[in-house]
Amino acid sequence: MNIDDVLAEFGLDATRMQNGSLSVRSPIDGTQVARLAEHSTADAHLAIDAAHTAFMAWRMVPAPRRGELVRLLGDELRAHKQGLGRLVSIEAGKILAEGAGEVQEMIDICDFAVGLSRQLHGLTIASERPGHRMMETWHPLGVVGVISAFNFPVAVWSWNAALALICGDAVVWKPSEKTPLTALACQVLFNRAMEKFGDAPANLSQVLIGGREIGQALAAHYRVALVSATGSTRMGRELSPIVAARFGRCLLELGGNNAIIVGPTADLDMALRGILFGAVGTAGQRCTTTRRLIVHESVADELLGRLKRAYSSARIGSPLEPGTLVGPLIDRAAYDGMQAALESARQQGGKVVGGERRLADQYPQAWYVSPALVEMPGQTKVVLQETFAPILYVMRYTTFDEAVEMQNGVPQGLSSAVFTNDLREAEWFMSAAGSDCGIANVNIGTSGAEIGGAFGGEKETGGGRESGSDAWKAYMRRATNTVNFSRELPLAQGIKFGSDT
Repeated sequence: MNIDDVLAEFGLDATRMQNGSLSVRSPIDGTQVARLAEHSTADAHLAIDAAHTAFMAWRMVPAPRRGELVRLLGDELRAHKQGLGRLVSIEAGKILAEGAGEVQEMIDICDFAVGLSRQLHGLTIASERPGHRMMETWHPLGVVGVISAFNFPVAVWSWNAALALICGDAVVWKPSEKTPLTALACQVLFNRAMEKFGDAPANLSQVLIGGREIGQALAAHYRVALVSATGSTRMGRELSPIVAARFGRCLLELGGNNAIIVGPTADLDMALRGILFGAVGTAGQRCTTTRRLIVHESVADELLGRLKRAYSSARIGSPLEPGTLVGPLIDRAAYDGMQAALESARQQGGKVVGGERRLADQYPQAWYVSPALVEMPGQTKVVLQETFAPILYVMRYTTFDEAVEMQNGVPQGLSSAVFTNDLREAEWFMSAAGSDCGIANVNIGTSGAEIGGAFGGEKETGGGRESGSDAWKAYMRRATNTVNFSRELPLAQGIKFGSDT
């Protein structure tokens, strides 16, 4: 895997990364690639204090100038796209194309943020009082704590960091303990950008290595103005009350149980491609993975037959090998969770095709599986749960209202899609009475969101929005200002107060 060479590109000495308590294993073959020292809660508090000091200086730097630092970070990412993408593949198990694509997403959000640094607009508001002007202004928020998951080990940080930096904030990042090497590599690139920038305050971006106690320290610290956390719904339930107890802000990107509806007029060739990537890409370990297929009874048999053939031809293997479509699960726990879900599906009337362990002789310490297609008699209990693995539950419907009801009938609300050539179905799906998800697509799958749109979802997905559109507002505080340029002092609502009342 040439891990030493990859790390050397980022100035990381692999031989010096073998003495810590945190074992880092590649899901490709299960081998240990590093042993990292972990930060303590005391270390986290020191980092947060240092970040606050950096914020106090950074907030006074003009936003377009702050954008220059992000532009330089984007340049570093361009120069090291292949190396960082390969490290993502080694550490997270993504195929090379997906690893490089994740770094491209980082580059794209840097470009977006640079332009945004000149567009942090407020409003001018009509005042009811003569000789008055109202407006809103946006100001830097403070220290932003970022907690990221293994499946997008670098992109999620960049969504947050690029926007936070141009908004005038400092960032403290706790990556998943399963993928800390990519975070250290990103920090190196950020430090190089800082050197070229020249006058940015120290500790503007920091990485903390460790487990849940570090995340809890970020959540509990009064100087962390915003905690942006990506992970399971369980994690969000544990974290958000800690932040809420001190009236901090939370930006949560949690579970997804995403469905594709395939209507009777759908282009089945397009639908097949969208379903296949959505269901088996990243070995089913995306928050936007397609986990449910709701297909009209008139086209169900044909589509399911084609899906089975496509599944059987999808190449499973090392993500570093050309032609691989399905890499490994992240670890044994993910494999066990998949097998438990498939057994529950069988008990609830499901017909399972696939799901077996693969390549155990070649990679005895890794967890490769064949993607599973599961025909279900209805939306049973197991279908309502998100299993982070390549399981696609297939269900049939008769009326479009029934399909939308099934789509919305789960606790999660991240991504959704419909394949149809019926204009009414498409518009209904995107209406207030249609999909209840944060992402609702037509004739495109549930995965592969662009950075220009706000990313996030509803219900147990957490309600947060990252990346594009006006997601920048989460990283700033709003002030409403009223200026009186008259010589009178009228009150709002026509109130008279004083001797003449």
